[in-house]
Amino acid sequence: MKRVSLSLLFIFLCSLPSSAQRQRSYNSDQIYKKIQKLNFLGSVLYVGAHPDDENTAMISYLSNVKRARVAYLAMTRGDGGQNIIGSEMRELLGVIRTEELLAARQIDGGSQFFTRANDFGYSKNPEETFEFWDKDQIMSDVVWVIRKFRPDVIINRFDHRTSGDTHGHHTASAILSAEAFELAGKKDVYPNQLTLYDAWQPSKFYLNISWLRFGHPKQWKKADKSKYHKMDLGTYLPIKGLSNTEIAAHSRSQHKSQGFGVADDRGSSIDYLEPIKGQFSSDQQGIFDGIVTSWERIKGGEEIGQILTRVQDEFNFKEPAASIPKLLEAYELINKLDNKHWRELKLSQIKEVIAACAGLYLEASSSVEFGTLGQTVEVDFEAINRSNIDIELKNIRISNANDAHFSVHKTLANNKDVRVTKDITIPEDLEYSSPYWLHKPHSAGMYKAEKQELIGLPESPPQLVATFQITINSIPINFDRTLIYKKSDPVKGEVNEPFAIVPELSLSMRDKTLIFAADSAQEVEVEVKAFSSDVSGRLMLKLPDEWEAYPKEYQINKKNIKHQTMTYTFTVTPPDSQDEGYIYPEFVTGNKAFTDELHIINYPHIPTQTVLLPAKTKMARLDIKTIGHNIAYIEGAGDMVPQSLRAIGYQVDVLAAKDMSLEKLKSYDAVVVGIRAYDVNEDLIRNQDTLFDYIKEGGTVVNQYNTTRELKTNRVAPYELQLSHDRVTEEDSEVEFLAPNHPVLNRPNKITKKDFDGWVQERGLYFPDQWSDKYSPVLGMHDRGEDQNKSSILVAKYGNGYFVYTGLSFFRELPAGVAGAYRLFANLLALGK
Repeated sequence: MKRVSLSLLFIFLCSLPSSAQRQRSYNSDQIYKKIQKLNFLGSVLYVGAHPDDENTAMISYLSNVKRARVAYLAMTRGDGGQNIIGSEMRELLGVIRTEELLAARQIDGGSQFFTRANDFGYSKNPEETFEFWDKDQIMSDVVWVIRKFRPDVIINRFDHRTSGDTHGHHTASAILSAEAFELAGKKDVYPNQLTLYDAWQPSKFYLNISWLRFGHPKQWKKADKSKYHKMDLGTYLPIKGLSNTEIAAHSRSQHKSQGFGVADDRGSSIDYLEPIKGQFSSDQQGIFDGIVTSWERIKGGEEIGQILTRVQDEFNFKEPAASIPKLLEAYELINKLDNKHWRELKLSQIKEVIAACAGLYLEASSSVEFGTLGQTVEVDFEAINRSNIDIELKNIRISNANDAHFSVHKTLANNKDVRVTKDITIPEDLEYSSPYWLHKPHSAGMYKAEKQELIGLPESPPQLVATFQITINSIPINFDRTLIYKKSDPVKGEVNEPFAIVPELSLSMRDKTLIFAADSAQEVEVEVKAFSSDVSGRLMLKLPDEWEAYPKEYQINKKNIKHQTMTYTFTVTPPDSQDEGYIYPEFVTGNKAFTDELHIINYPHIPTQTVLLPAKTKMARLDIKTIGHNIAYIEGAGDMVPQSLRAIGYQVDVLAAKDMSLEKLKSYDAVVVGIRAYDVNEDLIRNQDTLFDYIKEGGTVVNQYNTTRELKTNRVAPYELQLSHDRVTEEDSEVEFLAPNHPVLNRPNKITKKDFDGWVQERGLYFPDQWSDKYSPVLGMHDRGEDQNKSSILVAKYGNGYFVYTGLSFFRELPAGVAGAYRLFANLLALGK
């Protein structure tokens, strides 16, 4: 994969996240808020473990009411969770949740940082978490973010003084933050970072207290809160026509892949902060008390503050452009500041305020969505000044494109659009548009960043950025706008998305898991999608030893096939005995080898994302037998179980729960209920009796896990069954056969301890903690230091059929090609046959 040079990369880091993004339009109220924020020099870093851990009401309050600069530092990108809106998991889910956090910050006014920690799944204590996370590396990331962002105040979401009371990631994030508070100001700690950012000691460290610390809201209500700092986050903001908690709800509801949409909330909402470390005194009532947050904190800043206060006091909501002369005065003074941190930060902010006051719209767009290295792309540049201010567009240049620097020299008269079209060649040495943390192979607990400057960034820095060199009242100011893709949609109207640099072709395997239930060969299809006009080269498969493919390769020479997909079929023969491995397709042309699949993530609530991951298929030669053929699958929150069952020969029909009838169900050998179905599928709840009647008539139902938080009914089983938060997170935990003679462990496949080797991320989750004696527990398992859990598989005879409730994570294991999971699931489906 191509990589951008360090010198080119560094150009963009100081301007992120505001000036290098596509310009937003602002009304007078929003401009006024930005002027207020220009006049406030205080910063807060809020720290948690995952997307959704942040207190959006706190972030919004500090940003929109206190006018502070606020950021949320999430240790992970939520890669180990579930996805309620689609089938993306692991790395792709992490990309979705990253973008959801950015969407949330657009609403609540914060910015976003991450560490290199990989969300490997649920962990019960911080000790277990640090077995996966490299504590020193993550600590260096947290220190780096503190030194880069320079917060006056750090607020922890979780308590660093506890262990095992919550998700291990939660406590680990708090431990890291608390220790980093002490370390960030020491020059002998991670001294390599000091070539770019100075050491920084925050002033105060708080814990965001909630009832969870006291075990129950009633206990919290009675608790002594005198030592906590009290904040009413429900403040009403007339300038927005919203309560702060309404803004927070809109922000929270961006976490759509987790189903975290919430209703608007209005009225007083009291929150508390516990002072933990730092400079506190008894008379301090606010988190910024004792901290200078005016321009007087900077040498040479007093005059700037006076000018901006006048701008704020005299702001004309009907004519924002009247503020521009004074803003330009402040701009020139800011540009002369010795303090690099505040100079760069406030220059970025004031430039966008000036542009907003002038109604200055600047854009660089392409009518094509993707470009390849070396390709020439037509780019449209637009500039319009919607004020009477004297503005001239001097030059435009595109970063990283040697041929893209040209003169314009046009006066931008009031409301007169200026457009320029130029052909831009994408340099061969740029990198593809894909998340930087996925460029290199990663471990279960850690991602990699090739450059120190990348650490903490939510996204890869943009590579093609248009710089508009402009004079405003004869004062030169440069404005950066990222190149975007723009089109007109007959339904949506104008659509703007990121412009992406992609490989000349993408390889993908039609099946992500291939199961060979015998030693006979299977046809394997490889799709080659072209993003350039002509494709010439050799397509082949890389296989483990003892696996064979025919033909050995395809010679391909195609013309004029841009955006077309070609499919090539190989016949793959497995070894005689059980074996597992991966197929890797490779396309070789000249001195280039293409091995990646381009994943395009497209949801309406986030920008389209392009993600390059190695193209591969997990394959397994299994010793597996199946009984029964026709399976009905009732959808839940979404999983890949139907596709996985088809891979071992089952006919799987996806049924809408609202269309279920007893006669229809009786045509199936078994029914599988998708994960979290009783959390999301109300039609299933309404038709539950039909499902139970099917079991009575001799059918088999396999009901997969449901969460407790979103459960819409307690009637998920024909006999008493109470779900809990119990889980076994250690994927290699010892498994005991509680009922060794039970059909689940013997028919048609003899299950052994070996079948529990190679499981991924966990054994299972949300196991029942109470159940009727009608159920037979089949397996026992537990994490280290815990009592045995006996409810991972519960089987009950009901009428003439069988009901199975299982919290085992088949939704992870089957797509991962775990042989034993397939054999065990086949036995569950065979119970009634």
